[in-house]
Amino acid sequence: MPAPPESRIAAEPVELSDLRRRIDVRLAEVLDAEHSRWSSFDGLLDEPISRLRAFSTNGGKRLRPAFCHLGHIAAGGDPGNIGVLDAGAALELLHVFALIHDDVMDGSSLRRGEPTIHQHFGDRHAVSDWIGESRRFGEGVAVLVGDLALILADSLLSAAGPTAWTIYNELRIELVMGQLLDIVSAASPLQDPEISQKISLFKSAKYTVERPLHLGAALAGRLDECAEAFTGYGLPVGEAFQLRDDVLGAFGDESKLGKPVGGDFRENKPTQLVLHAQAVAQDQHLSPALEVLAHLGDPDLTPVQIVAIQEVIEATGGRAAVENRIDSLLSEAVDALDSIDLERDAQDQLVDLALYCAHRDR
Repeated sequence: MPAPPESRIAAEPVELSDLRRRIDVRLAEVLDAEHSRWSSFDGLLDEPISRLRAFSTNGGKRLRPAFCHLGHIAAGGDPGNIGVLDAGAALELLHVFALIHDDVMDGSSLRRGEPTIHQHFGDRHAVSDWIGESRRFGEGVAVLVGDLALILADSLLSAAGPTAWTIYNELRIELVMGQLLDIVSAASPLQDPEISQKISLFKSAKYTVERPLHLGAALAGRLDECAEAFTGYGLPVGEAFQLRDDVLGAFGDESKLGKPVGGDFRENKPTQLVLHAQAVAQDQHLSPALEVLAHLGDPDLTPVQIVAIQEVIEATGGRAAVENRIDSLLSEAVDALDSIDLERDAQDQLVDLALYCAHRDR
């Protein structure tokens, strides 16, 4: 299976590793307190909260907290501000909420190399021979565990000012709208190339990069000065992040990703890889390629069929086109940072983080 050249794979910035440790400590504090409170109330609540804690602190790139943190210090804020640490932890819990619900909607069985929350509790129900349908039980528990993560995220931002809350509310609304577009477009027989870009805008660019940067700047009291430059940087980095996610989802190493490759093919996601392949195959009347692509959306795609789709994407230039787009977006993002006076070290770290988002291998 083709993979990006090693020279193009960006290592995780050292600063991100350090921030992850601090975020993990804060998440553990919050979730341990809730676990102690509710497991002592009733033992049945022990496992759901324990699973939420394990999922929240085991894995994940912590990109949203990183962009919030760097947005704050680039805008001249105090790196040790506890409010920014709490905002980062809130963004991570919000992401946990989104992932848990997303796994339910997609019917995914693995996340970060472990059973998804709904899969775990569905299996628990089946093994225990409890009353009712195991699938419904697992999904019901997962929805509630995700809801708890969302509520705890909100509580961590309780002391933030109105400007920060305006950004946070917009982020949450945009995330939901992007998810709605994702679900409806995957079910629709009509594939609109613009839909893919809109989904990427709301589910990745704004949610992962732009809004966290804005939140960090707001907490530093410099949102008005930094918003335009952070948008100019954040939207292309976010799009590059999503495009890399699409490439990894189609061609990545499952042992590194912690989930099966080809999920987007099974769910008929309108990624740029697929849309490019379909357009070229139709324009050039490539009947064999069109026959292969006709299997997109089949939840029972075999490994052989997935490889065939990968080969069509490669042969039609879909992967090369996406890689070129990623490089173009990186240049655009780096140029945007030069349009404003920012704290230099933080600006350099933002460049490093952009490279990591665009050329990571997991």
